[in-house]
Amino acid sequence: MTMPEAPDPVSIRRLYGRAQGHPLRANAQRLVDDLLPALDVPEEGPLSAQSLFGDDRPLAFEVGFGKGEHLAFQGALHRDWGFIGAEPYLNGVAGLLAEIEERGLTNVRVHRGDAIDLLERLPDASLNAVYLLHPDPWPKARHVKRRFVNKGPVSLVAAKLKPGGEFRIATDHVNYMRHVLFTLQDDKRFEWTAETPADWEDIPADWPDTRFAQKARKLGHDVWRLIYRRL
Repeated sequence: MTMPEAPDPVSIRRLYGRAQGHPLRANAQRLVDDLLPALDVPEEGPLSAQSLFGDDRPLAFEVGFGKGEHLAFQGALHRDWGFIGAEPYLNGVAGLLAEIEERGLTNVRVHRGDAIDLLERLPDASLNAVYLLHPDPWPKARHVKRRFVNKGPVSLVAAKLKPGGEFRIATDHVNYMRHVLFTLQDDKRFEWTAETPADWEDIPADWPDTRFAQKARKLGHDVWRLIYRRL
């Protein structure tokens, strides 16, 4: 049995997500007004570790960072790395900014917008890791084309990852998990690193549950962690 190939989100030039929810509280608005301009990724031109952080450090990229707790955790864990996060949701951006301020991070840059636009501006083989944690599963058949794990975005990730770099994906949606496995199982650019069920079920020390994952578990959902290595 084969699945029909989904339209390529790179070709339609956008991902999908809401831009803003409830009005920001005073402190969140302060962070957006005062801290975001200092951490915002430039709107135009090529990007690199040198241009963003002033040196040639390892780079990692998170697609849709939610409220930012995972990105901030990684930033605190690897302070000698540079981290780039893309998220269109303003309330999520404010959440990451609060984490950055609380942890005193200087190695995170923020883009309020589309991850594809930003990935395309990075040099090939420049990223040590790409994170895609609990993306919208777009469960309706007519919306499958909106999933990040489709041919175009996956090819973009493959181009930007260094050999040996990791593409980390988390989901609590069983159909999305199957979609990831189906999409990547025959992709010769990646290898799935799992050897036992513990590799996708357990919570590793360097990859804690986000609040979204914790909520999913409380609802009785399984959470799967899939790590693919760039060959």
